[in-house]
Amino acid sequence: MTVYIDPPNWPGHGRMWSHLVSDVSYAELHAFAADMGVLRRAFERDHYDIPSHRYPDAVRAGAVEVSSREVVRLLHGAGLRRRKTHVPRG
Repeated sequence: MTVYIDPPNWPGHGRMWSHLVSDVSYAELHAFAADMGVLRRAFERDHYDIPSHRYPDAVRAGAVEVSSREVVRLLHGAGLRRRKTHVPRG
């Protein structure tokens, strides 16, 4: 099982966030996150949002550190990338 995490470079809700992804399956990703005690509500489309203070925990648990660009490449390569859907207003 290999999951990947990018640096906590993404601001939101007064803190910085990382993205935790799998290049194999969502099942693998959900299992890894559950083992870390990450709540399922932290899953967004194709990744888990991990707050910066949990980044070291993910690495200790076995997540491989990669760049944000690499996270996107891995998701695309695995066919797991889910883009946000645009809902027109009006």
